[in-house]
Amino acid sequence: MNYKIEILLNGEKCRFEVSENETLLDTIRERAGLEGCKRGCDSGECGACTVLLDGEPVNSCSYLAVQADGRSVVTIEGLTKGSELHPVQQAFYDAGAVQCGYCIPGMVLSAKALLDKKPAPSSDEIRKALAGNLCRCTGYTKIEKAVKLAAERMGGGTK
Repeated sequence: MNYKIEILLNGEKCRFEVSENETLLDTIRERAGLEGCKRGCDSGECGACTVLLDGEPVNSCSYLAVQADGRSVVTIEGLTKGSELHPVQQAFYDAGAVQCGYCIPGMVLSAKALLDKKPAPSSDEIRKALAGNLCRCTGYTKIEKAVKLAAERMGGGTK
């Protein structure tokens, strides 16, 4: 059975016809053509598919598209304004926290959600917020540094 859904995708109203078992990840990648959120584990464990749903990070691989009907979804593509990076994206770049880039969209979106709620997070709060995002290229030192840099640039600082 197919359902018609409407979501606010990166600030733009989008309508899709989806099957009852179609994931939000599939809708975003295949129907909307946005490939920033990645298919990783397909079980909600790695965080590569993270998007913000009404401001909260969710694993889009384990979230049904029909559950997003009427809600706001932000992908990594939705953070930039033209060619201008969001402060969190810029901080990841400046801190050298980007290696292969596969995990970075999920990391950035999880960091943004944290900083929206807690402008001056502690190291423990940063680690907890990013715990659902796995990076296979590096330790998390530069990633944590990037979140602290973003917090400082956004006026919050860190504890």
